[in-house]
Amino acid sequence: MLSMVSLGLIFSLAIAAGDVEKGKALFDDPKFGGGTAGMSCNSCHPDGKGLEKAADRKDLEKFVNSCIKNALKGNGIDPKSAEMTDVVAYIKSLKGKTPAAGTPRK
Repeated sequence: MLSMVSLGLIFSLAIAAGDVEKGKALFDDPKFGGGTAGMSCNSCHPDGKGLEKAADRKDLEKFVNSCIKNALKGNGIDPKSAEMTDVVAYIKSLKGKTPAAGTPRK
């Protein structure tokens, strides 16, 4: 019984943490959030440049939706959705990373 509870807790935490690879795919998708501008998050933030400190934001979901609506010309997504959880996981994975040599910061 205890092992089933532990397994359920681990599974719940994994879902809550999001999937970094899925988040990166969304980050690279120009149709993410209903985007119509033909751009992706990666268009303004190549390889996540400029988002290294975004993981510390308390309003990261709101920040993501603002970019979707303004830059991507999309509708935004539910802040509690799996897509948001995944893209936030990807952005949080960038914390502390620095741009490659010769790549200007945004």
